[in-house]
Amino acid sequence: MYAIVEIAGHQFKVEKDQKVFVNRLATEEGKEVSFDNVLLIADGDNITVGAPAINGALVGAKVLKHLKGDKVIVFKKKRRKGYRVKNGHRQALTEIVIESIVASGSKPVAKTEKAKPAEKAAPAKKEAPKAEAKKAAPKKSTAKADDLKKIEGAGPKAAEALVNAGFETFAKIAKATPEALSTVLSDASSRLAHIVTDTWPKQAALAADGKWDELKELQDKLDGGIEK
Repeated sequence: MYAIVEIAGHQFKVEKDQKVFVNRLATEEGKEVSFDNVLLIADGDNITVGAPAINGALVGAKVLKHLKGDKVIVFKKKRRKGYRVKNGHRQALTEIVIESIVASGSKPVAKTEKAKPAEKAAPAKKEAPKAEAKKAAPKKSTAKADDLKKIEGAGPKAAEALVNAGFETFAKIAKATPEALSTVLSDASSRLAHIVTDTWPKQAALAADGKWDELKELQDKLDGGIEK
């Protein structure tokens, strides 16, 4: 029996007791983790394909250790310009072992979550509070929005996810934990789940205090937001 599951933005064909290297997860070593974005399950001649995911399917795994991959050399050159840049990068990885593949899971939870918005949309009297909420939201985001892309490792999508979750300033990110920031990114998109946020609170604290020179010195020592 095997399954095709999406983990941290990549698809893997996994079987029970198989060890897999995936992009860095926010889960601590030794703890269990589950993935519900299962695209296909094959049990002998019985093959179930999702559209795109299979409702209720679940792949359970255990985090063995966090590590870095082999160094990749990135060399850039421009002809007749005298431009040569050589950089190295080691991807942050997590080794997991697949413990279980379940074809059926918590279907009732998914149904109740979809039913709640339909019930709220039915009454016409609730349109007034929604309009007030929409007017209030832009005032908060435009008044106190920092350029979060100045944090090493945070791209436009990650910055947008942080702002939507209420972390629109450097000061708020400085007070948050790396685990909380990783959870925000994972909930926003599976493509952001592999981003490591260990140094983001420290970077945000320097930015909030206006210590740009110290922030630049720190970022020169980082590789994609990760300490070398």
